[in-house]
Amino acid sequence: MPKYVYDFTEGNRDMKDLLGGKGANLAEMTNLGLPVPPGFTITTEACRVYLATGAPPPELAAEVDEHLARLEQVMGRKLGDPDDPLLVSVRSGAKFSMPGMMDTVLNIGLNDASVNGLAKQGGNERFAWDSYRRLLSMFGKTVLGVDGELFEHALDEAKKAKGTTSDLDLEADDFQRLVEVYKDIIRTHAGREFPQDPREQLNLAIRAVFESWNGERARLYRRQERIPHDLGTAVNVVAMVFGNMGLDSGTGVAFTRDPGSGDQGIYGDYLQNAQGEDVVAGIRNTVPLTELEKLNKAAYDQLLDIMRTLERHYKDLCDIEFTIERGKLWMLQTRVGKRTAAAAFRIATQLVDEGLIDMDEALQRVTGAQLAQLMFPRFDEKAAKKQIAKGVNASPGAAVGKAVFDSKTAAEYAARGERVILVRRETNPDDLPGMIAAQGILTARGGKTSHAAVVARGMGKTCVSGAEQIDIDLANRRFTGPNGEVVQEGDVISIDGTSGAVYLGEVPVVPSPVVEYFEGKLAPDADPLVSAVHRIITHADARRRLGVEANADTPEDAQRARRFGAEGIGLCRTEHMFLGERRKVVERLILAKDEAEQQAALAELLPLQRDDFVGIFEAMDGLPVTVRLIDPPLHEFLPDLTDLSVRIAVAEAKGEPVDPHDRELLDAVRRLHEQNPMLGLRGVRLGLVIPGLFALQVRAIAEAAAILIKRGKNPRPEIMVPLVGAIQELEIVREEAEGILRTVSKETGVDVHALIGTMIEVPRAALTAAQIAEAAEFFSFGTNDLTQMTWGFSRDDVEGAFFGRYMDLGIFGVSPFETLDRDGVGRLIRMAVTEGRATRPDLRIGICGEHGGDPESVHFCHEVGLDYVSCSPFRVPVARLEAGRAAVESAGSDTR
Repeated sequence: MPKYVYDFTEGNRDMKDLLGGKGANLAEMTNLGLPVPPGFTITTEACRVYLATGAPPPELAAEVDEHLARLEQVMGRKLGDPDDPLLVSVRSGAKFSMPGMMDTVLNIGLNDASVNGLAKQGGNERFAWDSYRRLLSMFGKTVLGVDGELFEHALDEAKKAKGTTSDLDLEADDFQRLVEVYKDIIRTHAGREFPQDPREQLNLAIRAVFESWNGERARLYRRQERIPHDLGTAVNVVAMVFGNMGLDSGTGVAFTRDPGSGDQGIYGDYLQNAQGEDVVAGIRNTVPLTELEKLNKAAYDQLLDIMRTLERHYKDLCDIEFTIERGKLWMLQTRVGKRTAAAAFRIATQLVDEGLIDMDEALQRVTGAQLAQLMFPRFDEKAAKKQIAKGVNASPGAAVGKAVFDSKTAAEYAARGERVILVRRETNPDDLPGMIAAQGILTARGGKTSHAAVVARGMGKTCVSGAEQIDIDLANRRFTGPNGEVVQEGDVISIDGTSGAVYLGEVPVVPSPVVEYFEGKLAPDADPLVSAVHRIITHADARRRLGVEANADTPEDAQRARRFGAEGIGLCRTEHMFLGERRKVVERLILAKDEAEQQAALAELLPLQRDDFVGIFEAMDGLPVTVRLIDPPLHEFLPDLTDLSVRIAVAEAKGEPVDPHDRELLDAVRRLHEQNPMLGLRGVRLGLVIPGLFALQVRAIAEAAAILIKRGKNPRPEIMVPLVGAIQELEIVREEAEGILRTVSKETGVDVHALIGTMIEVPRAALTAAQIAEAAEFFSFGTNDLTQMTWGFSRDDVEGAFFGRYMDLGIFGVSPFETLDRDGVGRLIRMAVTEGRATRPDLRIGICGEHGGDPESVHFCHEVGLDYVSCSPFRVPVARLEAGRAAVESAGSDTR
């Protein structure tokens, strides 16, 4: 029979799949002998049974009874006993941290009778009634589905009646009255009384935590963070310890290093006379953790000692929640802490220097997504700017956008393509859609451990929290700065998550130091962050097997790609070379009445194409440059059918003469017009139907290479034939291309060589890869088109039409154009690699769709044995890093 409940003494940190992160780490701290309140964990398996059947496993009740009895024995109290009650908290805890996304209920076991017992037990009536009203609001909202705003409003009214803005000024009788108000709210809005039976409270709370796994905000967070939906959550039942028993009590959150910058030191927040949720919710502004030394030096020293123990044990930054009950320290949670991208790189190298991890592990501690964040611009320090407030630098970055005051508005503005800053007194989990939509988050309350800060850091969003100077007026949708500056909804503001500054208007940005390092403008030891990035990316280069090339089609892009570490150009598109002033020559080619006119147009294009290739080959001297022959349909180089038709119709209606050239163009546009042009006359088909077009391009490539060879350079051109679906297509183009290469070699007296291969972007090409490899010296997977054709939809048409709905329904976890579809497109790639190399063992194989810069897709490319990935120049460092991580990960799995 499965075991559904584990005491903390029975688990360990390696059991996260079963006990969730919170339960596994509570067990680990218990094993280390740290002061953890006793308790037990209900497994994720029990949750999955509940979600599948709508009921807990039949055996669960008896197991909970058994472990609850053991807990009561250890504590010497019974759950909800009227005279000396044991109270427990019920907390969610999935395998992956989901801050604030699921539910917690504190003080389970309190009722009209046991509240008096708690008052006697604590010698403090105020504390008892404060705890009871907290249970009612949490239980009402989480378990019974009552709108939490109703409880908040009642609390605000109680404070107003008392003439205060702080709940600390409320006394026992104020809370006693609030309890009655809260019970009435529950009766009215839940349609039932608050349950007085402690065991019923516990059972309902456990079910509510199970159900919160599929809550809207939890599902949204999982989609954002790519956490699987089928994991389920564990439930932790923990004996309550109280931080709200007076000024000798409190609660706090601590980090073993700064999660924002990675600096070593003492970081965290503390709140006297409060329970744990108060810190995260940001309802009162906290004091820095260092203030605890003045309030309770013994507990402070013990906490620092525990922090050192945990960091050395986990060999990583640890995020810790603790409570002090009448001077005694209790550990409520630890986990490997979420951190900003900058902190991730710095902490990884610090831990190497401290001998806790090696460079392979450091490489695994960072991600390509984090490196991409570090490459975003920052505010220009020299620019004129007007600072209107200052808050806590909770999550670094430079964010500019229109101020909006609620999540719904943020999402609406963002859907229109507008940048927004979400401004709130404090955020809560319901604000998640707005936080995702916003460029950055600004709150008036909270510190580095508030909900806004923790979630923003996890998502890589800029956040300034605890900006107490701003007065937020939600009713009128505006905030006022300390000097009277009024910011209305829709006004542009800029927030600096690195300094905590809030500016009026848009502040200009400059390149990040990491980009300047890759550009060669900053030395590797320019600052601690650049140094950390340099060390890790250098190690990634040493470990990776995959080559990293760039998609670039101008000398400028090629030079940048090379500076960023590209080892060649995996995709040089030639379409842009036919635009601008050259479009008129293409028009003449299309409108040519005979071969002579056609050859004249081609002859005019030849030197222009040749010069393009000379610049690109020179920029990538000594490295491969894969040139894709023209791919789009010819009609893309002609005027729009509707515009041209209207222009001619208007002229005719006015009785004006119609330009004969326009009539010729209209005939050509109509002749070339296709209902489905991306599946029509393009790529290799175009080269076979329009004689001389591919020949022109191959000659330009060959002549450019010959020019550079004569200059003592080492061009390495590769010719890629697009959209091939049958070997016969490739054989015809190859024969013509080889003839041209021989001719140019003879004409110039220089031996010009180029590999000839194809882009695999048609499913049939993947299915017949064994045949096509007979004529191809390389394959490059064009995964943008391969994805469209495999799924049978057009990216341009469907992403905005139904992808959002598909994500909601769980059909997609992420867009297949963002991360490679392993099961469908990936299977075609695996097949083509295997069968292509069976025919030609030395077949060079890469990927040139934008998936080449996606971290998860890079790992797939490593797994299936590709030789290289190619992506946009800006993503080259990301691909280098992830290729190194894939190699280390693969080596680790091989040794297990």
